Amino acid sequence: MSVGWLTRRIRGINRRIATVAVHDVFMAALSFELAVWFRYQNYGKPQDLFFLWHGTAIFTVICALVFWRMGLYRGIWHYASLSDLIAIVKAVTLAILIYLPVMFVLDRLANFPRSAMFLNWPMLVVFLSASRLLYRFSKDGDLRAVFEHTDDGRVPVLLIGADDEAEAFIRGMARDRVASYRVVGIVDHKRSRIGRDIRGVTVLGGLDEVEAIVTELARKGRKPQRMILTWPQLDGDTIAGLLDVAENLGLSLSRMPRITDFHSGARKDTNLELQPVEVEDLLGRPQQVLDRNAMRALISGRRVLITGAGGTIGSELARQVAAHAPAHLSLLDNGEHALYRIDLEFGESWPELSRRAILGDVRDGGRLGVVFAREKPDLVFHAAAFKHVPMVEENPNEGVLTNVMGTANVARACLAAEVKVMVQISTDKAVNPTSVMGASKRIAEMICQGLSLSSSACRFVTVRFGNVLGSTGSVVPLFQRQLARGGPLTVTDPEVTRYFMTMREAVELVLQATAAVPTGDEGGKIFVLDMGKPVRILDLARQMIRLAGLTPDVDIAIAFTGLRPGEKLYEELLHDGEAPQPTHLAGVNLAAPRVIDHELLTAQVDKLAGAAAARDTEQTLALIRHLVPEMQASPNGRMAPKAAAQAE
Repeated sequence: MSVGWLTRRIRGINRRIATVAVHDVFMAALSFELAVWFRYQNYGKPQDLFFLWHGTAIFTVICALVFWRMGLYRGIWHYASLSDLIAIVKAVTLAILIYLPVMFVLDRLANFPRSAMFLNWPMLVVFLSASRLLYRFSKDGDLRAVFEHTDDGRVPVLLIGADDEAEAFIRGMARDRVASYRVVGIVDHKRSRIGRDIRGVTVLGGLDEVEAIVTELARKGRKPQRMILTWPQLDGDTIAGLLDVAENLGLSLSRMPRITDFHSGARKDTNLELQPVEVEDLLGRPQQVLDRNAMRALISGRRVLITGAGGTIGSELARQVAAHAPAHLSLLDNGEHALYRIDLEFGESWPELSRRAILGDVRDGGRLGVVFAREKPDLVFHAAAFKHVPMVEENPNEGVLTNVMGTANVARACLAAEVKVMVQISTDKAVNPTSVMGASKRIAEMICQGLSLSSSACRFVTVRFGNVLGSTGSVVPLFQRQLARGGPLTVTDPEVTRYFMTMREAVELVLQATAAVPTGDEGGKIFVLDMGKPVRILDLARQMIRLAGLTPDVDIAIAFTGLRPGEKLYEELLHDGEAPQPTHLAGVNLAAPRVIDHELLTAQVDKLAGAAAARDTEQTLALIRHLVPEMQASPNGRMAPKAAAQAE
C-alpha cells in the first residue's frame, strides 16, 4: 500500500467521523456506569456513580479500539441499515469478551458484579443503534429500508457516486435473492465521504483515485468487473474520463436507470436493470432542462400542424405535442411510408387523440392552402426540409425548392389561415454557410425574420440548433452501422468538430421558443440553444468504439475520408455580427442576424424559385450567393471558387 494511499485514507477521518467516535465512546462509558449502578441498586448496596472508575476507563478504551477496528465510525447514519446493526452487535460482544479477561488479570474483577455485563450488553447495543435509527428516521421519515434482507450477488461492481441512487442500488441488490451484482466499494466526488459506509459498503476514494482503488481491491481478491454510474449529475467530460479508465483496467462501464425518487411514498418495485452508457452521456455538458409547464400551456387545447411529421425531428415533435393534449394534431409529410409509420404509432399510443395524417408536399402551395383551410391550425411547426449536405450539394435546385420555396409556401398558408404561431426549424449550417443546404436554410430564416417584423396577425419564430444525436443521416447512426459491420469508422478529418444536442433538447427548444412570452424585442431574431463546446468527431468515434467494448485502432479501425462537398471543418451557432442576447429562459439565447426588407426579399425568393423550378443551376447558385453574401467557398462544394465564378 503506497504512502499516498495511506495519506488519503487518514485524511478521510474527518470531523464527522470524530463526532461519531466521541458519541460511541461516550455511550460505552454511560452504559457501563448505568449497568454497574443498577446492579448495586438491586443488591441493596447503592454506590455512587464512578466508584468503579478504573473499570469504566478500561472498558471505554477497549470499546474505542474495538469499534474503530470493526468500522463502526465509518457508517453514514443517513443510510443506517441492518448491516450496521449487526456490526454493532458484533462489536459490543467482542468488547465485553475482551474486557472480562483483561479485568480478571488486573484485579480479579474485584467489586465488579459479573452479571452487570448482562445488562451492559443490551444497553450499549440499544444506545448505539437508537441514535443511528433516529437520525435516519429524521431524514427519511421511514425505517422500513433498514430491516430489508441483505443478500450479495455474483458480479463484483464499483459504484461511482455515494448518493441516494447508490443506496437504492445496494438496497435493491440486497432485496433480490438472485441479484446479479455484489458491490465491493464506492467512489465519490465528496472528500468528506471517503472512509465512510453506505449499508456496509465503504466509500474508498475520489473520482481521481479509481485506478488506485481498483488495484487495491484486486490485491485483496475483490477486483470489480464493472463500474456503475450511480450519480446522474456527472458531466460528459468526467464520464469520458471514466470510460478511458475503465478501458485501461479492463472493466465495463454502465449506468443505473435515471431514478428521481427513492423516498417514502414513491418506494415501489424499482427496475434496477443496468443500462449502457449512452452517447448522450458524453456530450461534455449537462442536458438543458426547459420549462415544460409553459409547453403544456401552449399546446393544451390547441390545433397543431406539423410539416415533415414523418422525419426524425418532426416525429419526435409530434410525440411531445401529443403528450400535452392538443385539441387536434395534423401530421403532414410527402413520404407515404414515413407518414404511415408515425400515424400507426399514434393509433396505438394515443388512440383517443383527434388527428389526421396528410400526404402533401410543402412545394405545392395549392395543396397547403386546401390543407390549412380544412385543418384550421393554431400552431404550425415547419420541420420539412432537405438536410443532408452532400445530397443537396449535388441537387441544389431540389434543395432550394423544398427548403426555400417550401418555407415561403408554409408561411403564406399560415398568414392566409390566420395561424397564431409558425415555428421555422433551422440549423447551425445556416451560419456562414459553405453549402447549398446551409445557404437555403439561411434564406428560409430570412423569410421568417422578415415576416416576424411585418406581420402582427401571426407570430413567426425561428429556432436554430446543431446536430441532433441519433437523427437520420447523422454521424451516430452511421458509426453504429459501421460498428455492426466490424468497421472501419469513417471520419472526414481528424480536426472536424460539431455541436451536438439530444433529441429531447431539440424538440423542447422548439416548444419552449414557441411558448416564450413575447417581450417586444424578439422580432426578427432567432432562438439559439447554448450547446456548450463543440465535440470532436474523432473523439466521438473512439468513445463509441469503447462503448461497444472494443479498442479503437486495434479491434476497430478509424479511416479518414476527407471533407465531403459543402462540409465545414467546424460549425458555428452565431455569425460574427450576431451578438447573442440572453433570454429569461436558461440556456437559450437570441441572435439578431441581418434582415432584408420583406418585399425585396419576396421578389428575390420568387426569382430564385423560378430558376430552381427551371433547373437553371448556374442562375440558382448566383441568386443564392446574392441573397447570402456571407456564404463562404467550400474547397470541394458547388460554390467553390471556380463554380462560383461560372455562376456569376
